[in-house]
Amino acid sequence: MEYVTNTITGKNILVTGGAGYIGSHACKALRQAGYLPVAFDNLSYGHSDLVQWGPFEEGDINDSKRLDVVMEKYQPAAVLHFAGFTYVGESVLKPEKYYRNNVVGSLTLLEAMARHRVSKMVFSSTCATYGVPLSVPISEEHPQNPVNPYGESKLTIEKMLRDFDVAYGIKNISLRYFNAAGADPEGATGEDHTPETHLIPLILDAALGIRPQITIYGNDYATPDGTCIRDYIHVADLADAHLLALNKLESDSASAAYNLGTGTGCSVQEVIDAAREITGKKIAIEIGTRRPGDPDRLVSESRKAGDELGWKPQYGDIKTILQHAWKWHLQKTTEKSR
Repeated sequence: MEYVTNTITGKNILVTGGAGYIGSHACKALRQAGYLPVAFDNLSYGHSDLVQWGPFEEGDINDSKRLDVVMEKYQPAAVLHFAGFTYVGESVLKPEKYYRNNVVGSLTLLEAMARHRVSKMVFSSTCATYGVPLSVPISEEHPQNPVNPYGESKLTIEKMLRDFDVAYGIKNISLRYFNAAGADPEGATGEDHTPETHLIPLILDAALGIRPQITIYGNDYATPDGTCIRDYIHVADLADAHLLALNKLESDSASAAYNLGTGTGCSVQEVIDAAREITGKKIAIEIGTRRPGDPDRLVSESRKAGDELGWKPQYGDIKTILQHAWKWHLQKTTEKSR
């Protein structure tokens, strides 16, 4: 499909990682708001079939020449930056992979933005920049003290953004996600990772018999049922937050950072119980050992995003998140079995 660019109106938005899970949802939100999302992805983890709302440009954020070509072609008004590796455990085993892609790649992207005078970025950051929480819920004022290379790489990018703002006037908003979950309510895009490490798709795999059971890593935490509590935020709500952040950058010159979460937490056991209800499946479990560094509770204080961006999660309950994820999971499994 051919897309007409909007360089005159300044509506082209470069979406790095636009063929990925959250990036594809953001592309849909951008298109519905009248922007033209240009998905830039090397397809190492993304999927070309998730690019449905604008042109696709294959490329790597470490490739400065390719970035120059794409920026010259589309003259984007802003960048939404999702192109990052996100596996915490892998980052511990292969830190060089995370620093090269996440940090060096982001530096290469920022340099290209400076060359082409693209002065706005919304950055996909993470609550992992906070490390083990000193208090819960976690606000933006909580000290940032990452405990793994993944979180450290994202924090380094936030620091680079502050420096590029001072030096080159690249205004930016960093959005620190908690646990992204769910799928597009209309079933157009969803979660499809290889390997899959996120709790909800692993649970749904167990419901479908793709895996024999779901492993609970520790049931002796200081929580009501002994399993970890996390703040699950619907991916469509994350996409909406990126659109609101972009709008803020267009009307307000100040850079900022915001937490994105519901402000409430669900335990691993509560998510499994809700999935049993939604799917009608038994879902076998096994109890494994604790993973190093897993806090008892990670819950967001997201009042700042509400006050300054006007953001409010529309799909805040875990059952709705699971319903949308289950719909996508069934659809994806059926397509792969054909």
